[in-house]
Amino acid sequence: MKIDKFAKYPSLINKPVMITGGGSGIGASLVEHFVEQDSRVAFIDILEEQSAALVDDLDKRFSNPPLYVKCDLTDITELNNAVDRITSELGPVAVLVNNAGNDERHEFQDVTSSYWDQRMAVNLKHQFFAAQRVYEGMKSRGGGSIINLSSTTWVMGEGGYVCYTTAKSAVIGFTRSIARDFGEVNIRANAILPGWVMTDRQIDLWLTPEGEQEINDRQALKHKLYPEDVSRMALFLASDDSQMITGQSFIVDGGWS
Repeated sequence: MKIDKFAKYPSLINKPVMITGGGSGIGASLVEHFVEQDSRVAFIDILEEQSAALVDDLDKRFSNPPLYVKCDLTDITELNNAVDRITSELGPVAVLVNNAGNDERHEFQDVTSSYWDQRMAVNLKHQFFAAQRVYEGMKSRGGGSIINLSSTTWVMGEGGYVCYTTAKSAVIGFTRSIARDFGEVNIRANAILPGWVMTDRQIDLWLTPEGEQEINDRQALKHKLYPEDVSRMALFLASDDSQMITGQSFIVDGGWS
């Protein structure tokens, strides 16, 4: 991917950046874009093969390949250990991108208590505890930036995955609350709401000819949305260029919503 025609952010050089769910999809794009900014990048993911392949690819193209830490982030002890390892190897985290999530479809009547808890764990709970774990390190640095991935699905009132849309709407309340609480120590928190992003997963599972037509009908901009479009918003929110922006939500959807 040729990304050097886009903005470079001097404030991101050598910054320790942690990305959750960085092995594939939007997460892999986030990892690549922060590496390209000369940040010191670490990412966690449970998908070992895809993550190793990403590290290998970036190692061939950049002098600062990312650190990969395998982690099931629904296990908070494991998540805390991963943050601690990243901190010990890269220094206190300056930028946290809470990207990990799963938009598995499900029927309302089929949801059990355990399934509900599992969907909250993979789409919401880890964002809170990752932010909690990096807080003291960010504070010691004199500030930082937390970027939480939400979704436009709940904005549009989409059905067919109520646990996912519930969790992703809660991300906005979480973001606004910690922006207020963390602002006193110069830690910013913002959210990104992607639209229908053309990841491999979306293309393989959900993109049909009818879906292609829906994109053309509903998006104001008549071309597909890709992971790099989300990544470039994250770069801005991570950088000092956005130093007075916090508690806000940014929709990146080509004008879908």
